Amino acid sequence: MMHVYAGNLYGGVERMLAVFAAEASTDPRLEQSFALCFEGRLADELREAEAPLDVLGPVRMRRPLTVVRARRALAEVMERRRPDVVVCHSSWTHGIFASVARDRGIPVAFWLHDAVTGRTWADRLARRTRPDAALCTSAFAATTLERLWSGVPSAVVHPPIMHHTVDPLRGTILRGVLGTGLDEVVILQASRMEAWKGHRVLIDALGLMAGSPGWTCWIAGGPQRPAEEVYLEGLRARAEELGIAHRVRFLGQRADVPLLMAAADIVCQPNLQPEPFGITFVEAMQAGRPVVGTAAGGTNEVVVESTGFLIPVDDAAALADALRTLVEDEAVRHRLGAAGPGRARELSDPLRQMERMRAVLAGIVRADGARADAAVADADAARAGG
Repeated sequence: MMHVYAGNLYGGVERMLAVFAAEASTDPRLEQSFALCFEGRLADELREAEAPLDVLGPVRMRRPLTVVRARRALAEVMERRRPDVVVCHSSWTHGIFASVARDRGIPVAFWLHDAVTGRTWADRLARRTRPDAALCTSAFAATTLERLWSGVPSAVVHPPIMHHTVDPLRGTILRGVLGTGLDEVVILQASRMEAWKGHRVLIDALGLMAGSPGWTCWIAGGPQRPAEEVYLEGLRARAEELGIAHRVRFLGQRADVPLLMAAADIVCQPNLQPEPFGITFVEAMQAGRPVVGTAAGGTNEVVVESTGFLIPVDDAAALADALRTLVEDEAVRHRLGAAGPGRARELSDPLRQMERMRAVLAGIVRADGARADAAVADADAARAGG
């Protein structure tokens, strides 16, 4: 199989693809290759995992020749690698590249990572090529698939999450590096620097907790686009305005999120829009940390009352109450954190999710083979009758 994706940013989809590459040896029946448009962190991680990788070249929709070149490059890669099935991740990728596979008689799967509206230009472009099947990152995301195509067979496959064992001493050392005392309760948000991830709500909630001692906040994730630079500066200004800037650390882009989670005490991501799945919450639970999120979208499937708190969307007061409870009550933190690893395995065990992916894709290949056999039989019958 061949994964096709942009690869210019780094977030949940990129982390998922990196896990597929790192865990490839767990299922030798599944031969994977990767085709990306852009160099970047994901390409580096795929090479580090020694995964078969082809870079097609940067694509800018406002420059049609870049699209033509990348499609031509993918066609050449398909001729060389001859995949049994191609998986296009996201509407953007599917809209640009799915027809390249279809024109060569290769089955196509669409991986739905977001809750699509069907109204964006990328969704409209994707709609032109109907996939043989869809893999959906959550049941919530799956409910939006019909906004693209009606009646496409689909299955939910959660993003696999690798288990990380972190020496507690490394977490202690990191606290020292970041100037955080061992007696401080660390609240961590680790996400893309985008407004819908809810950083502003977190800072407003922390402002309501300004009089409460004993907490520090780490915000991991740096801007990857110009608009995100502006957004980050607004967050810094808001923290200053609320008088908590000295307790909120903006850590920038990090490649050591498992270590950050091991060093933190609470993981919080108060999304303003529904999270399609919530990889960060699963990673936090795997690390044995209680989580706080908003009761919307895929987060409802991930966070249960035994592992954390769900609050209403855009409710800084409710978020402050939940965080205050966790900051002040160590027993509650430990109880919720202890239930996390089991829940994380249940949701995103790599071997189980890769097996689900393999089963779905094998079904597509078998169905395509059956259609081809039927077409040959029909042709033979037609010749015999003629």
